[in-house]
Amino acid sequence: MLPTTKINPPVFATSLFITVFFALFAAIFPELSAQYFGQLQHLLVTQVSWLYVLSVAAFLLFIIFIMVSRLGDIKLGLDHDQPAYTNLSWFSMLFSAGMGIGLMFFGVAEPVMHYMSPPVGDAATISAAKEAMRITFFHWGLHAWGIYAIVALTLAYFAYRHKLPLLPRSALYPLIGERIYGGIGHAVDSFAVVGTIFGVATSMGFGVQQLNAGLHYLLGIPEASYIQITLIICITGLATLSVVLGLDRGIKRLSNLNMTLAVCLMLFVLLFGPTILLLQSFVQNTGSYLSELVSSTFNLYAYDRRDDWIGGWTLLYWGWWISWSPFVGMFIARVSKGRTIREFIVGVLFIPAGFTFLWMTVFGNTAIHEIATNQASNLAESVSSNVPVALFVFFEQFAIAPLLSTIAICLITTFFITSADSGALVIDTLTSGGEEDTPVWQRIFWTTVIGIIAAALLSLGGLGALQTLTIASAFPFMFVLLIFCYSLFKALKADYLLQDSVQNHSTIQQFSKTNWKKQLASLTAHPEFNTAKKFIAGSAQPALEQLAAEFHHNGISAELEIKADSIRLIIDIENAENFNYQIRLRHFAMPNYADEQNGDYYRAEVFLLRGGQRYDILSYSQEQIIADAITQYERHLHYLYLAGSEVLQQEPEQEPGT
Repeated sequence: MLPTTKINPPVFATSLFITVFFALFAAIFPELSAQYFGQLQHLLVTQVSWLYVLSVAAFLLFIIFIMVSRLGDIKLGLDHDQPAYTNLSWFSMLFSAGMGIGLMFFGVAEPVMHYMSPPVGDAATISAAKEAMRITFFHWGLHAWGIYAIVALTLAYFAYRHKLPLLPRSALYPLIGERIYGGIGHAVDSFAVVGTIFGVATSMGFGVQQLNAGLHYLLGIPEASYIQITLIICITGLATLSVVLGLDRGIKRLSNLNMTLAVCLMLFVLLFGPTILLLQSFVQNTGSYLSELVSSTFNLYAYDRRDDWIGGWTLLYWGWWISWSPFVGMFIARVSKGRTIREFIVGVLFIPAGFTFLWMTVFGNTAIHEIATNQASNLAESVSSNVPVALFVFFEQFAIAPLLSTIAICLITTFFITSADSGALVIDTLTSGGEEDTPVWQRIFWTTVIGIIAAALLSLGGLGALQTLTIASAFPFMFVLLIFCYSLFKALKADYLLQDSVQNHSTIQQFSKTNWKKQLASLTAHPEFNTAKKFIAGSAQPALEQLAAEFHHNGISAELEIKADSIRLIIDIENAENFNYQIRLRHFAMPNYADEQNGDYYRAEVFLLRGGQRYDILSYSQEQIIADAITQYERHLHYLYLAGSEVLQQEPEQEPGT
């Protein structure tokens, strides 16, 4: 019997073909591909560097504007949704997928590189040390996470708020509507798949070189292709096991382990290194970064040409973050349902950046201190000649270097496993049309594809060429992200208008009289399920049936969806968002202040288009239910009026008093 499948054939076939084609080209013709892709990257750096800088600055400004504006109050989900993961697990997962492995590789190397060879000024001076940390913060700080946040926020919003597939194509819905399910949508999703595969595969290939270098440095294991391919097979196998276990049992647990090991490693260096210096440096580095953030963001060295430096560092990082954004952004979106936009942006933008700054300070400033004060020339030489070994040479400055190096190797391994398994999970979602519950074989297939590409390119050459192609691919995707920003802003404005209309618009019409004694009794009662169920059948259903009939009488399409614990009225509005009015039973634990024997009770709460409104109507009469539904319908029409009204003719001005 054939295995069950949940795939989107156009995206699956197209992305697989493109991946195999470019991987084979890079593997069979490594020098030629490196030349072509390198020329392309050089052309982008020299001719359109200004566009990279402006776009990345726009991404950061846009995401901060959304955070501080009232649009940040909107939830990534319905109004009543709650986060699926604790803050700690959430931070761990987004950090592990985002740049955890990069910190292991560059935590020591990049600050030392800038210290020994700054873009401006003399090397190995106090000013060079300050500039080295500022540049490192700049490359790994808010801009990187701002790019990730754009993609993650856009995907999460349209998936959880508008019930569209968790796919990049969904971000285009406000612009092209149902056509996202056609060729344009397939192309956008296929581009994201190819970028994710190449990004994860090249990172895995370069990462095992660092892992092999560390094992050679510590244990004398030879640095050879067969060792590195063996490491890829092992990492792929463990990543496959993790992705088979799923998000909660596999990836979440590994991410929590990553954070635990990373924090332990960082705390040891902080406590047994120059602690006071590091704490002082962290504060000063952060202040220097923030004070020069604007000038650094727009600095292209236009008056003092540094094309090689900015192309080899800043623009390379901007391209790398953009090329990784479909993968990291989609994974972050997958685990962020139920949070407000403001909470999401603070969590994605500032928390990981703050941890990154602390990590870079602890490892980077300690390394610079050892070189400047203790004459650790071997550390400086290892950074300039063999970057993968630099971290392990750095640990030689401490008494228990073997233990620290062992923890580092474990951490590098687990970071690679979480990158591979989360990458495979994202690719599987993209190629299955947004399905989250896919057959196991599909997840295994994509994990295996990533491992095979990494191993083939590592053994045949071409890994560097593919990395260059991945970074160059950021240029067209940069325009996609700009479209994401416009589409997201357009949808958020309409959403906020609806939310504001529903919550604040009121009417003076009174539909029914209220028995205040009955109303008071309902406030102190905590009904059981049977009582609440009788309310649905005896009051809510007849009331909404009457209302639906009256809508039909007035020529308006109205439907009812009836279940044992809920009833929904749906009004179909052509060329606009439908009106939904649902009464749903919700189960609660008995509050502490209630003097009752039952351990739980039920409320009949109202749910609208954007989720639960958190008020109980279980005591309402049929007339009051109809009145409440009509009031909400009036508010919905008021929203549609505000969203779509346009004055066709200017009314004549009148004199006061006429």
